Amino acid sequence: MGARRALGRYGEDLAARRLAAAGMTVLARNWRCRDGEIDIVAQDADALVVCEVKTRREGPYEHPMAAVRAAKAARLGRLAERWLERRGGPPPPGGVRIDLVGVLLPRRGAPVVEHVRGVS
Repeated sequence: MGARRALGRYGEDLAARRLAAAGMTVLARNWRCRDGEIDIVAQDADALVVCEVKTRREGPYEHPMAAVRAAKAARLGRLAERWLERRGGPPPPGGVRIDLVGVLLPRRGAPVVEHVRGVS
């Protein structure tokens, strides 16, 4: 496994733990279809949550929370539709929500994990 892939996997592990600690149930990780990939699919009460995870090392790079723009959010919405089609059901009563988890790895110390609900 390459360093970049390992970094992403580590960030997704931290994100999954954060979502579970917030009371969500992780339904799938790295779900793929021909249109793309969802990092984490979770259930939060009666809402389906499509979660994008962005992990960055501290440095000159863009902050992970700035990495999801309107086009990416729209794509995640389409992927949520595909998820529901494949699962054979209508949207849940609470609808579909797109969340973002940003993981920033400082040079020293513990990772900083931020969770933003409903980015679009």
